[in-house]
Amino acid sequence: MTKTIDVEIYGQRYAVTGDGDDVYIRRLAHFVDDRMKHLAEGMKTTTPSKLAVLTAINLAHQLFESEKKRAQGEADVERRMATLMESIDEQMPTSLFR
Repeated sequence: MTKTIDVEIYGQRYAVTGDGDDVYIRRLAHFVDDRMKHLAEGMKTTTPSKLAVLTAINLAHQLFESEKKRAQGEADVERRMATLMESIDEQMPTSLFR
């Protein structure tokens, strides 16, 4: 069911329309608001739109880094599994498979 949820991000109110859970949408908005405020602390002056773009780039970077770590983790698991399978094969007597 489509509904509208009002959120506030960096002092601006937005109406988010969709099927999402209210609590989840507000949590996302709060996260973005926090990231924008955190970035703004380190800047002398900026416009909200520039800050929003910088926040989006920062979040995209975090997403890409997380994806890279996940893929590396999967590759590590596959390598360990292959090594374990080789070790098991070496330890198993071949007469069992004849």
